[in-house]
Amino acid sequence: MSATIAPKTRRELPPLMQLTQAAAQRLAALYAGGEAGRLLRISVSTKGCSGMSYDMGWAEAPGAQDEIVKSHGLTLLVDRKATLFLIGSTMDYREDKLTTGFTFENPNEKGRCGCGESFHV
Repeated sequence: MSATIAPKTRRELPPLMQLTQAAAQRLAALYAGGEAGRLLRISVSTKGCSGMSYDMGWAEAPGAQDEIVKSHGLTLLVDRKATLFLIGSTMDYREDKLTTGFTFENPNEKGRCGCGESFHV
């Protein structure tokens, strides 16, 4: 008697990152203006009260260590070392009376420091 083993079905992974409509509009404006021809690169560094912080910078082209993320028709880069910390995250853009800028909703965060500038997983 021979038994056949069904192949394991792989569950689909969540997207590495997504942009909200507000973040996509702001990033599109940056790409069309002073940052034309460049790409936003997101990474995570070890700093801040809680140990980790989001870092953003501009790149002329994807590097060997970059993951390419497409959302709302826009391309951004994620440093490969940051992927485990960012998987499933959503980047938003918020404007209020005291601050303006990109923010992250990260399901991997276990907590943030009091000022909100750093996080831990």
